[in-house]
Amino acid sequence: MNQEMLARIKTGTGFIAALDQSGGSTPTALQRYGIPESAYIDEAGMFDGGDRILAAILFEQTMERQVEDLGTAEYLWRRKGIVPFLKVDQGLEDEEDGVRRMKQIRDLDGLLERAVGHGVFGTKMRSVIKQASPDGIKSI
Repeated sequence: MNQEMLARIKTGTGFIAALDQSGGSTPTALQRYGIPESAYIDEAGMFDGGDRILAAILFEQTMERQVEDLGTAEYLWRRKGIVPFLKVDQGLEDEEDGVRRMKQIRDLDGLLERAVGHGVFGTKMRSVIKQASPDGIKSI
């Protein structure tokens, strides 16, 4: 485990961003974090997180790409000080017992092995609780 990344996650401030966030929805997301549209001039400035971004969630395809001759995860950490996470869930099942569970993750071991090779710190996955259903919540 990268101890520097762990320390940044434990003690750093900022928010976790989805790297593939679309430009159309980003202003609203930033406003929810207290960053008004007047804080940046253009789209490039909007995506320049500076010290506000603690970590970024990468999609598998993004993890496999290069930025300035470095893998995306390595670039984020070395050049920007942003801790890279990988989205590993592959969508949600239909609602049952008040929850939507993750779909089965295909080849999780292989995906995690590639992520470690790229310098990814951790993973992001999700299920959704729609109702206060003890059986559904327990199943998650």
